[in-house]
Amino acid sequence: MRKAALHNLGCKVNSYETEAMQQMLEEAGYEIVPFREGADVYVINTCSVTNIADRKSRQMLHRARKMNPDAVVVAAGCYVQAAGEELKKDEAIDIVIGNNKKTELIEILDAYFEERSASEGDGATHISGGSHIIDIGKTKEYERLAIKKIADHTRAFIKIQDGCNQFCSYCIIPYTRGRVRSRQVEEIVAEVETLVAAGYREIVLTGIHLSSYGVDFPEEKKENLLGLIVRLDGVPGLERIRLGSLEPRIITEEFVSTLAGLSTICPHFHLSLQSGCDETLRRMNRHYTTEDYAGRCEILRKYFDNPAITTDVIVGFPGETAEEFETTKRYLERVHFYEMHVFKYSKRAGTKAAVMEDQVPEQVKAVRSDELLALTERMSREYRESFLGQEKEVLLEEKVTVDGVDYLAGYTKEYVRAAVPWDETRKGTMITGYLDGFLTDEIINLLKK
Repeated sequence: MRKAALHNLGCKVNSYETEAMQQMLEEAGYEIVPFREGADVYVINTCSVTNIADRKSRQMLHRARKMNPDAVVVAAGCYVQAAGEELKKDEAIDIVIGNNKKTELIEILDAYFEERSASEGDGATHISGGSHIIDIGKTKEYERLAIKKIADHTRAFIKIQDGCNQFCSYCIIPYTRGRVRSRQVEEIVAEVETLVAAGYREIVLTGIHLSSYGVDFPEEKKENLLGLIVRLDGVPGLERIRLGSLEPRIITEEFVSTLAGLSTICPHFHLSLQSGCDETLRRMNRHYTTEDYAGRCEILRKYFDNPAITTDVIVGFPGETAEEFETTKRYLERVHFYEMHVFKYSKRAGTKAAVMEDQVPEQVKAVRSDELLALTERMSREYRESFLGQEKEVLLEEKVTVDGVDYLAGYTKEYVRAAVPWDETRKGTMITGYLDGFLTDEIINLLKK
């Protein structure tokens, strides 16, 4: 039995695809082993959203080769899509598989091993498994990956959509993931039913541009994200639906009022922002203003009691002056997010922002990033504190140790982390109690009712 090890880089969509590839390997008879020495096949699902992601992808590919020089090293995913020609020349890599080709992993490996077996004894030192990369910008097909279980997790991430049509000036993703392609409703429902039957209580809907779900369907089969959510709310046994990153413009009175009427919806909304300055947003080719965005947050707070609103922010975008940054900082404080993912702008070849004038020095980006990270730490603490003394339901997920004491930790619907004394039998169950003081900066003690 051949041994396979997988390593994932990047977003939740990548994580889902890695889980799907792992299950494909298991079903094909491979033994799944940790990502260390001794595997016969190493599959690295790469990321290319930043320069750092590119570098990490290269590092993991070369690490795999060093761990077993005789193994088959497979590079898959977004970095392959962006830098396929470069990777094909890298002798540390045997096989490159771009996006929308991961479903063929087993067939590609079978062909590789057959070729290698036939070549044994002829002196060959490097057998190429070939390049499996399509023109992702021209495909209209959704890659039909699916999962039946998720290793070591209580919640299940469900990929429902791929690709993006937005073309923000800084973003490489439309070039590595292609245009919007949506998964059929019936396939999603079937997968959710399978996962619920396997014991999962919460699902997280994810995609490259989640809000665009269904825009590519023909008129006679039109679906949208709201309709899909309503459909999933009716799946017996499903207790929570959590949404991945949303485009702000999807937040309307109709959308939010409908969600508020569903018992399964988690009041946790990640609305991508990127900047709190209108001039910066314009250069980014974002399709809203700061006031429009703030209005969408108010709609959420109108229909949900103290919802968790999280976001992404880019610092050091080309042309971002000290004044623009201060405008952003004041705006972030005004909206008062639960959490912010702060990114230093990373130049991506092929995007409009990469050739813009007034590129911001790295040391300036670092200072601005540190300021926003300090701000998000303070706002996160304030948001968590607002729940102290309240009764909340927590889905218990994992063991944590605080000051030498073991606890079982999980999340409220608002994604506030809480914990009870360790009890292995309670893992994967819901528990209701009162939030009563901090165990750590991020974990609140839960007193059982």
